[in-house]
Amino acid sequence: MPPRLSLAPQISSDYQNFSTHLECSVTGRSDYEIGKVQGLSHIGMPLLVRYDLAAMKKQLNKEDIWARPGGFWKWREFFPEISNENICSLGEDDTPLIACNVIAKEMGITGDLLVKDESRLPTGSFKARGLGLACAMAKELGITRVAMPTNGNAGSALAAYANRAGLESFIFCPNDAPPTMAKEMSLLGGNVWRVNGMINDCGRIVAEGVEEAGWFDVSTQKEPYRIEGKKTMGLELAAQLGWDAPDAIIYSTGGGMGLVGMWKAFQELSALGWIGDKMPKMIAVQSEGCAPIVKAYDEGADKAEFWPDAFTHAAGIRVPFALGGHLILKAIKESGGFAVTATEEEIIDARLELAQKDAIHVCPEGASTLVAYRHAIETGLLQKSDRTVLFNCGNGLKYPMPEVTASLDQLKPIDYSIF
Repeated sequence: MPPRLSLAPQISSDYQNFSTHLECSVTGRSDYEIGKVQGLSHIGMPLLVRYDLAAMKKQLNKEDIWARPGGFWKWREFFPEISNENICSLGEDDTPLIACNVIAKEMGITGDLLVKDESRLPTGSFKARGLGLACAMAKELGITRVAMPTNGNAGSALAAYANRAGLESFIFCPNDAPPTMAKEMSLLGGNVWRVNGMINDCGRIVAEGVEEAGWFDVSTQKEPYRIEGKKTMGLELAAQLGWDAPDAIIYSTGGGMGLVGMWKAFQELSALGWIGDKMPKMIAVQSEGCAPIVKAYDEGADKAEFWPDAFTHAAGIRVPFALGGHLILKAIKESGGFAVTATEEEIIDARLELAQKDAIHVCPEGASTLVAYRHAIETGLLQKSDRTVLFNCGNGLKYPMPEVTASLDQLKPIDYSIF
């Protein structure tokens, strides 16, 4: 008999739609229809999806949803309505929580220190969550061409999910974006251009091309649905922790949609009564060379300004300006969290430490969360008894790694005393 095929888990088609409308994230204006193509609000600010949470509370069972297969697609009641035929799955699964046992012991940590490893998703990053949903919604709404600026991982996810959904994708990345990712975007069917500038320059090209080239702009926070996909990080985490919130979540922050999405998730879970009263502190970490959110937080501002001459080798957080900066700062403030920076040297050292002590291979952005955690413990912002979750947002194999310089000539006698 021929071998049985191992198929990806089937996405549940048995679900209800509870989405009601879109709402301006600044003014609260709520007359934006979900069933129509929508970008930003009337004042040029991000739109947020709202739901009938009272009906959800009466009709949904959290354990039934959590028992479904399909990774982040299992949370379809927490999304706008998407027809079954427009779901563009690539075999997603829930991403694991990995304990940092050695590092925690060395630091005298008595609570849990966990890494949620988003590198296990298709195209190797958390970007799969947001772009998977954005592409499914684009197909649902009849959009055929999508475009975005990217520093790397988002472009790979867009290329893959747009391809899967039958959409054309146009992707613009800075010249110095990680070359592996640019090649991955092209391999997966994206139309890729390198640009002699930063991500905001790429974003300008995309924005201007909406009219000129006829594509839909799926840039961070410029459409309402990527954040709903990112929200599933919080939904999934709560379920993995036995329907409880951790004491703190540390998240490397560029555009910040993941942090905002997770805070939205915990607010919705709380309204449903699916978790207790505790809410996680949302902690943003940025590179010292590009820290507009940290600067705004330190100054007590409610929005972030453009950061000139941005630099960091952690390409995913080299975002000089976040359109949703007000939402990031609001989530930090409401949750009792904070924002901190990491130096380039600290990020490099933390990546090496996580790999060599706890065998967890993270990207530079993910490594920055350990830097922030050490700072928080040393300054008393977090307690050693806290349960803290560090998010590794992408696959470390896409970034430079230490060179291997030692070699042997097997044609000559080997001096085993060197080992």
